[in-house]
Amino acid sequence: MPSRQNILNAAGAILARNPGASVAEIAAKAGVGRATLYRFFPTRNDMVRTLALDSLRQIDEATQAVSYESLTAEQALAQIVKIIVPLGDRFRFLANEPAVLNDPEFKAGSERQSLELAELVEAMKAEGSMDQAVSTAWAVATIEALIYAAWTSVDDGSVARRDAAALAFRTMIKGLQAQESGPTSSAKTREKTA
Repeated sequence: MPSRQNILNAAGAILARNPGASVAEIAAKAGVGRATLYRFFPTRNDMVRTLALDSLRQIDEATQAVSYESLTAEQALAQIVKIIVPLGDRFRFLANEPAVLNDPEFKAGSERQSLELAELVEAMKAEGSMDQAVSTAWAVATIEALIYAAWTSVDDGSVARRDAAALAFRTMIKGLQAQESGPTSSAKTREKTA
């Protein structure tokens, strides 16, 4: 029995690689006829919008599984990245669907998720695992960009799927971590050679 979720999964997988994919191609990937697909989604735009909202729901469900009480903020971010990176197909297609990015419901959900990430960034600053001097907005944008980079790198084969989350997290932490106080490393090097 065909399901709405099977169609959404097929649409995400195809549209991530071929933004211009036809309804017929998506239906074939889902193992249903076009008539069945249209019963669930009257237009291609309905399907794309539903896929975008379902992607936000999947991120919400994945991040709710993280037990923040038993983890530091840095550990929580590591868990979130590990959970979100495998969901790449569900989000990469959005880069080619600007109309969906402006959909009020999608925009509100996306902004809420960015605010939740900003709260986590603030918690990392408070515990000392992120540099206070890094603006929260910049940290959020960087984290989101690195997750996207992990998705695309897995897709183009330049990074193994099993390594992508760890590489993205390592880059986040090494690039955003609190810096040692005192002379910079280049100043320390100059002192040694003087």
